Amino acid sequence: MLLKTLTTVAATSLLAGFATADDLPAIEIVGNKFFFSNNGSQFYMRGVAYQADTANATSGDTINDRLADFSSCSRDIPYLQQLDTNVIRVYSVNTSLDHSECMQALNDAGIYLIADLSAPDESINRDSPSWDLELFDRYKSVVDLFANYTNVLGFFAGNEVTNNSTNTDASAFVKAAVRDTKKYIADQNYRSIPVGYSSNDDADTRVAIADYFACGDDDVKADFYGINMYEWCGNSDFKTSGYEDRTKEFANISVPLFFSEYGCNEVRPRLFTEVQALYGDNMTDVWSGGIVYMYFEETNKYGLVSIDGDDVKTLDDFNNYSKEIHSISPTSANTASYTASSTSLACPTNFAKWNVATNLPPTPDKNLCSCMDASLGCVVADDVDEEDYQDLFDYVCGEISCDGISKNGTSGEYGAYSFCSSKEQLDFVLNLYYEANGGSKSDCDFSGSATLQSATTQAGCATALSQIGSAGTKSPSASATYAYGSSASKSTSNANRATASSRSSGSSGSSRASGSSASSSSSSSSSSTSSSSSNAGNVNAKLNFAQVLISSFVTVSLVAGLGFVLV
Repeated sequence: MLLKTLTTVAATSLLAGFATADDLPAIEIVGNKFFFSNNGSQFYMRGVAYQADTANATSGDTINDRLADFSSCSRDIPYLQQLDTNVIRVYSVNTSLDHSECMQALNDAGIYLIADLSAPDESINRDSPSWDLELFDRYKSVVDLFANYTNVLGFFAGNEVTNNSTNTDASAFVKAAVRDTKKYIADQNYRSIPVGYSSNDDADTRVAIADYFACGDDDVKADFYGINMYEWCGNSDFKTSGYEDRTKEFANISVPLFFSEYGCNEVRPRLFTEVQALYGDNMTDVWSGGIVYMYFEETNKYGLVSIDGDDVKTLDDFNNYSKEIHSISPTSANTASYTASSTSLACPTNFAKWNVATNLPPTPDKNLCSCMDASLGCVVADDVDEEDYQDLFDYVCGEISCDGISKNGTSGEYGAYSFCSSKEQLDFVLNLYYEANGGSKSDCDFSGSATLQSATTQAGCATALSQIGSAGTKSPSASATYAYGSSASKSTSNANRATASSRSSGSSGSSRASGSSASSSSSSSSSSTSSSSSNAGNVNAKLNFAQVLISSFVTVSLVAGLGFVLV
């Protein structure tokens, strides 16, 4: 493998006069296709997954955020350009860090971003799903961080959360996250940024789950849908691989569909012959390209490059993929002449392998939880550790109904406070027990684990709390407003609001959040649920990418007769 390192002097000579690019045009959606917003031409993803294992992160970090490390992203972008990359996927970001330099460098290189909203320890847990305040705050913080960059193509609200027929109920919580994130983007007056979902390719559920996320009104359904696809292994073909069957199965999906990961490595080095099929006439009516898994070589052996310090070595997979991606010529539509064949899709009916409600969990609202909590007379004592909450939940919910904090994605029944914090939920059920047993001081003791407080129902909370009822099983009306302290909210009650793993061989370590073990940190019982935002996304610093490359030592690989030119 020939490696050529450009010195600062050589880079200065090569890149003299290079100017910062204008902001990339936003990508918009019409029917089941992506288009450039400035000229209406079709956009196909030529993507690479770009996330490193958290094992290499700074001590104490839970996320190895390469988009916050300018020395890394400026080193890697030239290699992504060699692969004709126009989009990268990152699985988690640290919202306390600044990403403006890398986002500007990506923009200057013509590269868009799809970012997962979750994090390894902040995502919807498929085994005990919940859509709560903590998770919603995480999602909002990522949106706030990236909303003002036009080269953000969209966000994933989940990755492989439902992964087989035993946990289909978890999809209701992810779809609620899609709904609420879309509304948050609109409420903040951000540009219309698409929000979608990335699924695995499970034979029992793959059609139903795609239909589930693509069905319903525009304010509820996913804007796009990705499938992590690993069916084409070695030198296969359109029919043998299963691509033909998948294309037929998903032909009716009314939103853009693409491979959110692909690149089976059962045969190594990978040949990437599937690239010709994916961007060929047999598939482009249904699929909008894909994202190769992945940039970094790690123990799972899916890398396109290996990195040792600042040295980047392109691997055989890099060369093979480069050859294939540079030879595609997909047909291209234009918004001026394109008419979507289908704009709506019926939600799937339940069957043996698919059992999830179309009625979604309520939108998490901190003000409503605060209103409720202040109105209680009996609450958990401050000195009780959160890890001890479970015992209290188990006892109290065995004595009284805890429907007010319950959540059930199968039946579509959710308590009004199912999204509140663990402490607020425990306060609620302790107070229910206290009132049900007469309201004496001894009924609010629990061996010293509970205490009395002065209950206060603020004027702005009274209507909503009254409509919800003491059991917490109803919803405030759409016109109800509720305030706690100086802030106020309006009820988001609507037709969808309730009234009453990482791949073993394809995971990017713990950075690739799926629904297996990652979850909100809130404690919960079987009937209960259990960030800081950065201003970095508002920074519009115009850094000259050429100066970045000049000031850094940039290693450029010469690939199998392909020269590299910055354009």
